[in-house]
Amino acid sequence: MTPLPPKNLLLIVSDEHNPHVMGCAGHPEIHTPHLDRLAASGTRFTHASCASPICVPARAALATGRQLFELGHWDNVDAYDGRTPSWHHVLRAAGHEVVSIGKLHYRGWEGDDYGFTESLLPMHIHGGRGEVKMLLRNPPTTIGDGANMLASAKAGESDYTRYDAQITQRAIEWLHAHSERTSDKPWVLMVSLVAPHFPLTAPPAFFDRYANQPLQMPKAYHFGVNPQAHPFVRQYALESGYNQHFKTEADVRRALSGYYGLVSYLDANVGALLEALAEAGLCDDTRVMYTSDHGDNTGARGLWGKSTMYAESVGVPMILSGPDVAPGRVETAAVSHVDVYNTVLEAVGVPLAQSTASARSQSLLSPLPGDRVALSEYHTIGSRSAVFMLQDAHTKYVHHCDLAPELFDLDQDPEELENLSDQPARQALCKEWEMRLRSLCDPDEVDQRAKRRQQALIDFYGGDEAIRSGRGIGGYTPSPVA
Repeated sequence: MTPLPPKNLLLIVSDEHNPHVMGCAGHPEIHTPHLDRLAASGTRFTHASCASPICVPARAALATGRQLFELGHWDNVDAYDGRTPSWHHVLRAAGHEVVSIGKLHYRGWEGDDYGFTESLLPMHIHGGRGEVKMLLRNPPTTIGDGANMLASAKAGESDYTRYDAQITQRAIEWLHAHSERTSDKPWVLMVSLVAPHFPLTAPPAFFDRYANQPLQMPKAYHFGVNPQAHPFVRQYALESGYNQHFKTEADVRRALSGYYGLVSYLDANVGALLEALAEAGLCDDTRVMYTSDHGDNTGARGLWGKSTMYAESVGVPMILSGPDVAPGRVETAAVSHVDVYNTVLEAVGVPLAQSTASARSQSLLSPLPGDRVALSEYHTIGSRSAVFMLQDAHTKYVHHCDLAPELFDLDQDPEELENLSDQPARQALCKEWEMRLRSLCDPDEVDQRAKRRQQALIDFYGGDEAIRSGRGIGGYTPSPVA
């Protein structure tokens, strides 16, 4: 295959964006004109998933192109430290300018080298340690009662929306500064925004767009903890505590107004970046990629936040546009965060032979086989043991090391509402998918390895009792700028 001509790459990353909450994904209420136009001008991947449905390990995988079991970053405490090569390192070594602006959620220790030529306005895990209580899985400890999720749902500004405004402005300035700059090698600019991550406080113009609308209730909504849910889902719902504070449909709609408002605010920032790219005259020489670190349950099944293997949480938006990308195309093959690494390399013309990513990483600029399988893992709050997800375009299998599996027919049940794993006729299919997982890794060995690492970190931070009695950082990482 003839290599594509090298081009610049603008990589836009959001935080906690449910892939269903975009107009181009068919959502009936959300207003995302800029993301919709980006999808119309390029290719949207409908079965994209994160490497882990929680921030820090997902971002480590996004940087390194490796699955968690290959990488060893399991939770929101054990953040990426730069020691595993990333696509940032490879590009910098090849002489490319590779710049980040905004949230990284890496370790943030002095001396860490993440491979960027420049990193502007970075947000790392709080205090270089994050929320250490998340290491305590069995028995768990209280991180918070989840009240801040609903309480934050209102019109206004938060530190995060102000931070996103600064990130966007800095990125616009960077793009305009590069309109006159010439180089024999394309650049990569990664702009990493926080919206629509909670707090669910959205600027008034965006919150008010939804607050007075009769928004649809989330699918399969259940107040409190649903006793019919899978045991892992019940564990997560209890330990996150979010849904216990929702008492009425008005509460649910207020939270949705906040989340949808933040998605539209994100969309406006994406629009500003695309406008700056055009004003700088860079469109013909730049590809654009949009994704998120993970999704958000947004009330589906009575769940809020991330951490589950349902599509709302483990799925991510994935859009690729620009020169040599088919416009108006919808790709159904399963893709994931680990594919971003080789996509970046191919986009800017670095030979894939220089890739240090997983052997499963494939450039999204190349043709994809329809039978591709994506993998996600989860090893932290709400889980007693590891959770693994495998999916292709037709089937999703969720393996719990200590609980019964889950199986969904995505063709007949795209909303993932009917777990088929206990049906006698599906036992052979469940076993087939388990064997597919075991061909990639030993889930029980991975589970034990993650727990050993977490125990080492528990000891490092003073031991179990010291962590249980200490105060956490709250529900989200503080913004690095006022």
